[in-house]
Amino acid sequence: MHPDTQKQSSVLLIGPEQGLLDGVAGVLAPVQNVQPVLIVGPVEQSARDPRLAEAAVVVVDLDPRRSESLAGLRTLMTSVSPGAPVIVLTDSFDDGLARWFLQIRVADFLRKPVQPKDVLRSCVQALRAGQGLPEQSGRIHALLPALGGVGNTTLAIETAMILLREGKEPSTCLVDLDFQSSSCAEYLDIQPRLNLEEVGQFPERMDQQLLEVMLSVHGSGLAVLAAPGRPAQPNDVSPDFVLRMLDVVSARFRNVVIDLPRRWDPWTDAVLGGSNAVFVVTDMTVPGLRQGRNLAKAIAERLPEVEPRVVVNRFQQTSLFGTGLRKADAESALGKVFAGAVANNYALVREAIDRGLPLESVKAGNTVTADLRKIVLAPDRP
Repeated sequence: MHPDTQKQSSVLLIGPEQGLLDGVAGVLAPVQNVQPVLIVGPVEQSARDPRLAEAAVVVVDLDPRRSESLAGLRTLMTSVSPGAPVIVLTDSFDDGLARWFLQIRVADFLRKPVQPKDVLRSCVQALRAGQGLPEQSGRIHALLPALGGVGNTTLAIETAMILLREGKEPSTCLVDLDFQSSSCAEYLDIQPRLNLEEVGQFPERMDQQLLEVMLSVHGSGLAVLAAPGRPAQPNDVSPDFVLRMLDVVSARFRNVVIDLPRRWDPWTDAVLGGSNAVFVVTDMTVPGLRQGRNLAKAIAERLPEVEPRVVVNRFQQTSLFGTGLRKADAESALGKVFAGAVANNYALVREAIDRGLPLESVKAGNTVTADLRKIVLAPDRP
């Protein structure tokens, strides 16, 4: 074995909260060739600690309300070895502070409260180049509509909420790639923060630091990456930017859910090809079933590595002697690409949208979420 693979890389953990540092050290300890080292106390007390020069990564729990801590962080940045990344954890955060972090070359910053596993991911990404650690990326679910008005955004939001609740820590991000309408933020009643005018044509600027600045967080803990809507404007967002953005997001989050527009953009092929699960959303009408089947077939032919499945939204069970479409009709029309049907509850969905809440917060145990959960978490999904 090459001797470099045996070298221990120290990760210096600095901050006043013993419990937080212990939690981070606990998830770092099992990582091969990584040695966590704790320094309990505010950053200014250890800004010139000689161990900084030997550390592979430095994690600082910072209180930006204390001017002496800000000065201490600036001093610390001059004490670390060249190229050693510094990761900052902070509970007080605004755009001005983010810009200052970028100016002093902080490698990454995370908002508190933060889960130790999120700090681990940031450290692993920082160590990857020097240690040859494998890249970790999140599981990506992409949803695109077969027709207009079939509820694609609603199901994308609910898919993200289902994955969020299934996880042991909040590590799910909803990405709105319909830059013209940008409905995800509207449905959740949050402010979209992705500034396409600033970064849309400059993919090289998108990194973990900028991602943190441009994420919105719903009260449920769901992270949302969405830009303000651009109605009546052509889609001039660089494909390189979209793909770079998704790379950064998938490195940061365990689960990524993408709300795609109906139109086919220059980056759609790459987004679908990079997704773990692709769902075509349609409704329970004859044209809807046909369009869903045709779109799924077209995607499979265009991208052989993708296995799209069709979700039939707004399904309403008819009586035995009724004249409406039955679930068996959908199964027959769609064949093996049929993923499942989601119940119709227009009143519930409308109330949730008007209140900016997930469906479960409006009515726990509702049939829409229950049906979708069976599809999203189906055991036959890879």
